[in-house]
Amino acid sequence: MAHPALHLYVLAILLLALSFMATSPSTSTSTSTHNCRGFKCLHFTLYQQEAINKTVYLIVKGVTGPDVSPSASPFGSMFVNHDLLTISPNSSSKVVGVAEGVSITSSLDGLTNVVMEKITLELKHYKGSVSVIGTAHNIKVIDLPVVGGTGDFMFVQGYIKPSLVTFENPNILYKIEFHLYWPSYVANHFSHSTDRSSTLNVV
Repeated sequence: MAHPALHLYVLAILLLALSFMATSPSTSTSTSTHNCRGFKCLHFTLYQQEAINKTVYLIVKGVTGPDVSPSASPFGSMFVNHDLLTISPNSSSKVVGVAEGVSITSSLDGLTNVVMEKITLELKHYKGSVSVIGTAHNIKVIDLPVVGGTGDFMFVQGYIKPSLVTFENPNILYKIEFHLYWPSYVANHFSHSTDRSSTLNVV
């Protein structure tokens, strides 16, 4: 019989995964081109491959407060992840990035998590990293802001939209939609393309 603590751990991971479920139901692997209003922009989708006790760990078990709902995780719970990013839901598909981050349950009701993530990417025409910081909610739809980057993503802005695809213990699969923008005064320094908006083919 499994130890009771293991059940609590798996439940905590599942609740963290639920925080990414309340997003767009679309399962398309490409996104439409948007009017960038003077910005160079880039839109693409990758898949985050996560495995409990292999690429994501519960580092600190939080304290359960009063009147916490079943959709909540204990206040102060901290998760750390180091996940591969692939071009398709299949875990054996091409790896084009790594997501390293921390998520901390920050609200007393256990529904809000502060998320800090560094996403390193090696795409067909773009190499570097983007930094993400924001709050994920277990029920509400909340996008995560991109606050900067390195390499070809220097000065980038925008957001990512994570959504849970499958949870089959111990494996968790997320779909990550990237919506990235560069101001015109920065975009002029890039020589990848003269187009101001594009949907990226990462293969």
